[in-house]
Amino acid sequence: MRPPLVYGPGVKGNFISLLATIDKGMPLPLAGAHNARSLLYVGNLVDALIVCATHPAAAGRTYLLSDGEDVSAAQLVEKVAEALQRKSRSFYFPPVLLRAVVVILGRAEQVDRLFGSLRVSDKKIRTELGWSPPYTLEQGLRETADWYHHRRSRVQIF
Repeated sequence: MRPPLVYGPGVKGNFISLLATIDKGMPLPLAGAHNARSLLYVGNLVDALIVCATHPAAAGRTYLLSDGEDVSAAQLVEKVAEALQRKSRSFYFPPVLLRAVVVILGRAEQVDRLFGSLRVSDKKIRTELGWSPPYTLEQGLRETADWYHHRRSRVQIF
């Protein structure tokens, strides 16, 4: 299995930072991002693992996985905001200027991750094993948002 960015309940790193940023209503300069990124909901990963473990044609094969819908960073912000039931505060800031500012701050790799494309094709596993993701991107983001809200409500700050 070769998954792209995996998200879902328990997610850490940049994805949980994105959830927190959107949940707090902080503006994000990503409306100008026109990249394409593949994502994979953890429930889809588990389902694909089960299929590969039980399907005889999967032995010794390598498969790329995705939710089946590539999104730009701008679209992801919109979809995450919707899943969190928050208003998106994404705004347009010229990517060239954003890159210049971030390079000055020594964080060029973050802009590359946000504005770069990383698309994978899961056609091989769909064709050879008949697999398709049981969860849509929206369903996966909703489950992730529900987990995030539940997690946040259990953490009390004094």
